[in-house]
Amino acid sequence: MILVAGSANLDFVVRASHIPGPGETVLGQAFHTFPGGKGANQAVAAARAGGASTRMLLALGDDAYARPLEDSLTGAGVQLHIVRSPDQATGTAFICVSDDAENAITVAPGANNTLAPQHLPALDGVSHLLMQLETPLASVAAYARAARAAGVKVVLNAAPAQSLDADLLGLIDILVVNEGELASITGRQVGVAENLQQLPVPVVVVTLGARGCCARVGEHYLVQPAFAVAPVDTTGAGDTFCGVLVAALDQGAVLQDAMRQACAASALACTVAGAQSSVPTPDAVAALLQQQPTDAAAAQALREFCGLAI
Repeated sequence: MILVAGSANLDFVVRASHIPGPGETVLGQAFHTFPGGKGANQAVAAARAGGASTRMLLALGDDAYARPLEDSLTGAGVQLHIVRSPDQATGTAFICVSDDAENAITVAPGANNTLAPQHLPALDGVSHLLMQLETPLASVAAYARAARAAGVKVVLNAAPAQSLDADLLGLIDILVVNEGELASITGRQVGVAENLQQLPVPVVVVTLGARGCCARVGEHYLVQPAFAVAPVDTTGAGDTFCGVLVAALDQGAVLQDAMRQACAASALACTVAGAQSSVPTPDAVAALLQQQPTDAAAAQALREFCGLAI
């Protein structure tokens, strides 16, 4: 069983020709609202991956924005542990998606900031605790400490990017970051492999967008090239990766296979608008895995990009 402890936001999404720069006004196109938030997105991805029982600890306001989030999570089969915060609005995110599928996101955390250490539910039967950084860092550390004491694997997606102290890093079993987040944690603008070597975490997985992903397991390195798709909206792709990765590990997959499933799922998530709405089914992931077998040349190119060429 997976327990996700994290954020839930209602996403307000506008498509535009490009993401506006400072002081610039851009006329938008379509506008939609979608259930989102890194924690909720990852919980939906884990549950939808198939086979992994998924629970989520989240905080919501007592307002109209909470209902779509609850409906989306329960619809995906996620069991909810809700902290209701009547004095705080449900978290929201304001997202601009450009015609080339890139995005810019501003989050108003609201009720997410009320998640406290005492809210962690019992960890009986939980194999993995999956967290992010859209909730208070003190609570993230407290949950990690409790999970470590209970023998539960701690997985942290260190997003949004911020520095992490050695005490928290010492409680993490698997750290998932993108390239920018990796540099923020190490404080060094160097190559991927060199940065991976700096982190005192047993397993570190770094996502590299359209290139794929790379992982360090102790002193051993793994790479997984990306899958070719025509992107529509990259919102939630990283969250899909995290949820599917942990779901695969919960079901006993080795890390290399889990990375392959997660890369395929995150690629498919880029082909549909929205975050939770874009999480693919297991059948769609399986079809893509069959259509695009591992490319040895692409794997070697990725190793070279990461600084792992032999």
